[in-house]
Amino acid sequence: MFSPKFVALVQALRGLPSVGQKTAQRMALQLLEHDREGAAQLARAIVAALEGIGRCESCRIFSETPVCPVCADNHRDATQLCIVESPTDWLAIEQSGAYQGLYFILSGHLSPLDGIGPEDIGIPELMNRLANSPVEEIIMATSATIEGEATAGYIMDRVDPARYKVTRLAQGVPMGGELEYLDAQTLSLALKSRRSV
Repeated sequence: MFSPKFVALVQALRGLPSVGQKTAQRMALQLLEHDREGAAQLARAIVAALEGIGRCESCRIFSETPVCPVCADNHRDATQLCIVESPTDWLAIEQSGAYQGLYFILSGHLSPLDGIGPEDIGIPELMNRLANSPVEEIIMATSATIEGEATAGYIMDRVDPARYKVTRLAQGVPMGGELEYLDAQTLSLALKSRRSV
């Protein structure tokens, strides 16, 4: 029905998160039928990003320079290291404006059933970073899933508790949330993470 090049474009668009077959077809048709210049600009931007963006040698976030602007900022607190699972987690924390330390971005979380081990997510690089830095506090900001908890536990088992203060993001009741609508696990986490006021 469609040409092989159109089918290849649709398949490439399907590789994006949350893009199914029909959405990919609509996107491809829009780019070809109504916005060819926009499609060309998109293609150029993708090629430029692939050629010009690598990973920061220190935190592993995407960067155009060997060391990203956050890691190069002398005003950041180098004694705090926040460990996150992905660049989107990094972005969420950074956009909050509440944290002024440094980061380490893992490549996901441990998942032995899927064959994802410590080397696959960058834990050896993390250990090397810790060995050669002034970090005093490690902030575990992995997700509140079984895999995220397992990843945090794995890392905590490998750091010296006498050298590092290890903390975990508080979890539980969201701002504006009503208790009657919370699930039991969220409420349990909120109770376990309570603090003095």
